[in-house]
Amino acid sequence: MSPAAQQRNVFNPHNYQRYCINRLLVDEALGLFLDLGLGKTVITLTVVNDLKYNRFAIRRTLVVAPKKVAEATWSNEAAKWEHLKHLRIIPVLGSEQKRIRALNTPGDVWVISRDNVKWLADYYRNAWPFDMVVLDELSSFKNHQAKRFLSLTWVRPHIKRIVGLTGTPAPNGLLDLWAQVFLLDQGKRLEKNITGYRTKYFEKNYNGHGYTAKPGADEVIHRQIADLCISMKAEDYLDLPDCITNVIPVVLDDKAAAQYKRMEKDLLLEVEDTEITATSAAVLTGKLLQMCNGAVYDEDRRIMELHDCKIEAFMELIEQLNGKPALVFYSYQHDLARIHKALAKSGLRIRELKTPQDQLDWNNGQVDLLLAHPASAAYGLNLQDGGNHVVWFGLNWSLELYQQANGRLHRQGQKQKVILHHLVVQGGVDEDVMAALEAKATTQDRLLTALKARVERVR
Repeated sequence: MSPAAQQRNVFNPHNYQRYCINRLLVDEALGLFLDLGLGKTVITLTVVNDLKYNRFAIRRTLVVAPKKVAEATWSNEAAKWEHLKHLRIIPVLGSEQKRIRALNTPGDVWVISRDNVKWLADYYRNAWPFDMVVLDELSSFKNHQAKRFLSLTWVRPHIKRIVGLTGTPAPNGLLDLWAQVFLLDQGKRLEKNITGYRTKYFEKNYNGHGYTAKPGADEVIHRQIADLCISMKAEDYLDLPDCITNVIPVVLDDKAAAQYKRMEKDLLLEVEDTEITATSAAVLTGKLLQMCNGAVYDEDRRIMELHDCKIEAFMELIEQLNGKPALVFYSYQHDLARIHKALAKSGLRIRELKTPQDQLDWNNGQVDLLLAHPASAAYGLNLQDGGNHVVWFGLNWSLELYQQANGRLHRQGQKQKVILHHLVVQGGVDEDVMAALEAKATTQDRLLTALKARVERVR
């Protein structure tokens, strides 16, 4: 368990969170369309806890989530809050044998990757045991022909309560809504099948490809689902701070974790008998931060790729943003190269922040992802018109650089709440940096203390 998880917080919900909790306690099917960073996970777990242990209304809850989210996010969120400390979160991941063992482990919430939904439905068939199902990232079920959607429709009659969580349910248009709403209400509001939905609300394009919504269709559709969905944007809630910190835990797979631990141990043991200076500490943690990101430079500046765990988490985050623009900060050139490679087939408009034209195009909404090094974007740039999401792919120890870089979006003229997403490797030096940044530690003492603590642990 991470240090952050051991210091449990008391949950004092914002008014909008309390409203969502009350609705989820009453409604057996609900879509929670909340911006990233508004607390969908803690809201849902609070409801699960209440329904199971106070109202005895449910027995077993299943969460279906993107793979990297399934690995850590739900477990970490439960561990963070005092009122959820007794909830048993069971990840259903790995080989088939491991998944079966996890399903048979006593618990309260079982979290499975959406890629294994078909396997799960085939495994249980009519003996489906989960009376509550949470679809984390409901918009990934927008394809009515996908196996994951079809598998859930087969078991849907066995599900008593269902919750759909997403930030943007229809990023590519109203056609995306049908499958998601069908999983919630089994066709009561938007027709029993996709053909009926298309016929009622759309017209086929002249060229025979695709559909266009009929005049006024969007208003009718939104009115039809208004009682089924809660839609909230971060900027609508004035009781929130202007800047929201979202920590995304990244779990290394077994091979990557073993490699990281071995390399970390070798590096740390090299300095255990010498005095760790600020300079040597900075070099050492630089290596460890590279390893968290997934690649490292050797002595000849050649790139050694170690893992794609953080890249996978990054891609899931970009998917959850559903086309919303984001300013992405990387730490090393090998980070930049690997990010470009991962995004090559995404169809997104990607730009590196190099020229005044890049800044202009970003502010004019012509860039989806703006990639920047914090040192090159720390001062003087006004980027607040282009978006409100910041993604920290790699972290660094400089509080000044961190605050200045965030200040490119979080500044006067920004019309929305700024959400800062941080990809943090669990058990890695990433956690030390994140703790220092959250504590606003301005000296090198924190770096030295954290590093010495790691040396002590590997001795």
